[in-house]
Amino acid sequence: MQILFRAFLAIYLAHLLTDFVFQTHRLVAQKRRNELFAYFLHGLTHYLAAIILVGFFIAGSASSLRTHLVILALTLVHLLIDFAKIQLSQKALVKDGAIAYISDQFLHFLSVALAASLLSPSLPFAEVAALLATGRAIPSKLLVVPVIYIGVIFGGGYLIRALTRPLAESVNLYQTEKRGEPMQNAGLYIGWLERFLLLTALLLQSPGTAGLILAAKAIARYPEFKSEHFAEYFLIGTLLSFSIAVVGGALLARVVLGQFHVSG
Repeated sequence: MQILFRAFLAIYLAHLLTDFVFQTHRLVAQKRRNELFAYFLHGLTHYLAAIILVGFFIAGSASSLRTHLVILALTLVHLLIDFAKIQLSQKALVKDGAIAYISDQFLHFLSVALAASLLSPSLPFAEVAALLATGRAIPSKLLVVPVIYIGVIFGGGYLIRALTRPLAESVNLYQTEKRGEPMQNAGLYIGWLERFLLLTALLLQSPGTAGLILAAKAIARYPEFKSEHFAEYFLIGTLLSFSIAVVGGALLARVVLGQFHVSG
């Protein structure tokens, strides 16, 4: 059971890194134009990340042919899910919003779980146990940490953007004459830093930091609060960001502090 859990965390971490860290906006645009090289590059990144992480966290698995075949099959499924989502969105069969994003990530989650279940029976348990005894083992709860951090910081950002897109359009947030591309990216980076700081503050049991983060955002955006619509958009986006970070931080604190037991 522990091998299954470690395999799942390692593969899911590779998925999060591939989709939310290594995948650039340019690559997403190329995928939307159905450029095969973009899909190849995305798939190669996913395959290498999964192989490296599974091989590192589960000793002996990188040399197993079964591992490579399962990860290769998972990569193909990953690309198929991405391709289907883009095609359905372009044909207006599915609206490119929060529901599409959640459905896409849920399918990826199921495929990762299936891949982990296919990997665990073939792992050399005796060899793994011997190598773990030499000190190479990493507690399972430490694998949970990067999964939660990346999921909340980057995955949460995509979810918030999907949920608030209609509001952003209603306040003309995307008008180039008012707000250039650097400012849009600045807001994205602020959201990443906000959730990172809040996660870390909750992990360190310092909830007062949340007030400082909120005050800093309010001061930076104060001139724009004259617009009632922008103020509502700002409040909704901030509360969504805080809610995602609080849920992730609470789970992270419980895991790291031992209140929620994870074997390993």
